Amino acid sequence: MISEMTKKVIDGYAITKQEACLLNNEGARALGEAADEIRRFFCGDDFDICTIINGKSGRCGEDCKFCAQSAHYRTGAGFYGLLDEEIFLRAAEGYQKAGARRFSIVTSGARLTDSEVEKLCNIYAKITAQCGIQVCASHGLLTGEQFRMLRQAGVRRYHNNLETSRGYFPYICSTHSYDQKLAVIHLAQQAGLCVCSGGIFGMGERMEDRIDMAFELRGLGIKSVPLNLLNPVKGTPLEGQPLISEEEALKTAAIFRFVLPDAQLRLAGGRINLKDRGRKMLRSGVNAAISGNMLTTVGSTIKSDLGMIRECGFIVGQ
Repeated sequence: MISEMTKKVIDGYAITKQEACLLNNEGARALGEAADEIRRFFCGDDFDICTIINGKSGRCGEDCKFCAQSAHYRTGAGFYGLLDEEIFLRAAEGYQKAGARRFSIVTSGARLTDSEVEKLCNIYAKITAQCGIQVCASHGLLTGEQFRMLRQAGVRRYHNNLETSRGYFPYICSTHSYDQKLAVIHLAQQAGLCVCSGGIFGMGERMEDRIDMAFELRGLGIKSVPLNLLNPVKGTPLEGQPLISEEEALKTAAIFRFVLPDAQLRLAGGRINLKDRGRKMLRSGVNAAISGNMLTTVGSTIKSDLGMIRECGFIVGQ
């Protein structure tokens, strides 16, 4: 079945949900090899590295069960308002020199005020002019006008994770809806922004939920898909959730490649818990990564990631 489905996808066939679910019955190694073949055909060996900075931290009013920054839980996460402009500029310049292609400011909370968006737009414009790195943004549920402001300031990609499937989302968050997320993605796209959207695996969802999310992303035309693995945070409702197994992570990445053959599948948060830090994922259809520290947890260094990425045969450009 794997050989047949691989050939069909390479020939331009869009697999069905039923077929994607059947792939889950196959072994991780065979699935990964096939996914890597699909990746090479559609994407070549180019590898995309992005970086993020926690630009505004903590006391978020949303109740996402995985999040250390939610005000609903006691996790010990730090709290601060928007960082100073110089901090953002130094970070962007440093990441660019280290080899990253993209830099994103991420802020806690459901949304930003107009004054915060204006301040960030000034910062984004300076980063674009001075640092030679592509600029992304992640600021929650913004309005169409705010997205247009970001676009005019030089932002080219907006990040808004679906997190999981529509069916499982109510088990993860109750303070905003799946439809609100979809509406925001559409507004960002209408403003001329590319959208980066993916999810977190290992929150108690089934493989079918992950596949449902992959098909939702395909329908939205998403070409950058972060694949996060839950890193259970003490104090959150998911603190006792067992870590996703390596085999399950590899199969998930591979199936996503079958569903989204020409997307950047982005190794993201939680890979610190994999014994190989994600090396096998790079041979299972993954061709992008968030490098450096995550929002509230330690990540891999760009230097170590670059070594691993090049050893796997990828080309890293800027």
